Amino acid sequence: MMRAFELTKTKVRYPGSDFPALDDVSVGADEGEIVLLLGSNNAGKSTFCRLLNGLVPNSIPAQVGGKAEVLGRDVRRTSVARLATLVGMVFQEPDNQLFCMSVEEEVAFGPENLAIPRAEIIARVEWALEAVGLSGYNARSPSNLSGGEKQRLVIAAALSMRPRLLVLDEPAYALDPAGRLDLYALLRLLRERYGMTIIIAERDAEEMAELCDRVILLRNGRVVADGPPSEVLSDIDEVVAAGVSPPQIAHLSSLLADRFPGKTRPFLTTDDAEKEIADLVRTAGSGAP
Repeated sequence: MMRAFELTKTKVRYPGSDFPALDDVSVGADEGEIVLLLGSNNAGKSTFCRLLNGLVPNSIPAQVGGKAEVLGRDVRRTSVARLATLVGMVFQEPDNQLFCMSVEEEVAFGPENLAIPRAEIIARVEWALEAVGLSGYNARSPSNLSGGEKQRLVIAAALSMRPRLLVLDEPAYALDPAGRLDLYALLRLLRERYGMTIIIAERDAEEMAELCDRVILLRNGRVVADGPPSEVLSDIDEVVAAGVSPPQIAHLSSLLADRFPGKTRPFLTTDDAEKEIADLVRTAGSGAP
């Protein structure tokens, strides 16, 4: 299986900056994974995302050291236009990405700029709108959509390029709780139905814990943890030191681990919490040490 991306001793420094935005980062992901890129403001999340789609350094000037590859291609030697066909990018403010008069025009814009035949563009538009639950919205004005619908639209516009990676930089920033849950359900569907690799940069892990396969925790441009969500997020001290609030259920997992060392496993779902607590009660009732 090809690696979705691979960074090796990667360092990114912007002109005039005294500190690197990414500092000696070595991390990667397999195709088909959902990866949470977690960290506070200025942790390096946005730089990480923009490196994956080639905006850094091809459009945003920066010194890039080490190795940075997406699907086996060196991002420094691959054009932004070529990377746009491989990596779809969604930013936190949908309104900043929407500029066409209709939903259909918005989704068709990218493929049109690649001079794709009209019949193929129509097929891509219909597929992308169906994938995000906006079928029949073709003639609507983006300005009349709700916040959640606008976010779905920018995802559809990214999907119309048929990328293999979908990178989202704080996509839930402007959404209410219901909108966030809808967004995460959509991302899970895209992975399950189309095998898409999804990288999500966020400051909040509360609602992401059950969605992702892996968590990469960033602090001051460095990777300080990388692994399954139950392991990374249960290290409360490390997560807090990175400027992130751990999920409430991770606090419970940590408290039980401290109170009953070696007798519980890390958990992040209510189902797993119930199982671990039931096992503890059963063990206590049997008098087992």
